Amino acid sequence: MGAAAIDLLYWRNVKQSGAVFSSVLLLLFSLTQFSMVSVGAYLALAALSASISFRIYKSVLQAVQKTDEGHPFKSYLEMEIALSQDQISKYADKILLYSNTCMKELRRLFLVQDLIDSLKFAVLMWLLTYVGALFNGLTLLILAVVSMFTMPVVYEKHQAQIDQYVGLIRTQVNSVVGKIQAKIPGAKRKEE
Repeated sequence: MGAAAIDLLYWRNVKQSGAVFSSVLLLLFSLTQFSMVSVGAYLALAALSASISFRIYKSVLQAVQKTDEGHPFKSYLEMEIALSQDQISKYADKILLYSNTCMKELRRLFLVQDLIDSLKFAVLMWLLTYVGALFNGLTLLILAVVSMFTMPVVYEKHQAQIDQYVGLIRTQVNSVVGKIQAKIPGAKRKEE
């Protein structure tokens, strides 16, 4: 994650973080009420209305003041926005790498290369059935965005206490997993 994203999530610039946070939440809440096509169309209409209004305002201002400033968006119209072949190739290579890694891992889990990992995956999928029954994907996305903008700040302020409790939970989970592994025949992991 880049430094700009970290500054955004840690609320280093409150106005910028607030604007991004509220915009993303507004978009997600809009998607809960309207289809993605409708939300996209409304956003495009709002942006187009704003730019047309600004263009007309600047034209009227130029006519009244008798100035020749030109098109108000001239610098943006002249800006190069094309993606280079290198950029596309770099992103395509990353997507290919992630896709191949994901397919290999899924193959390993579904074909039970390691019994414990496949059982963990099965438990995770079973838990996700309950999560899916309680929340839809958009609600989970809203919760994730709210967590992204709140959890880093909370952790930064209460790091010592949180680390202590996480350590206790980790010890308990490792203890339970160790007991379960000891009871399943053939499930003991090799020492690495």
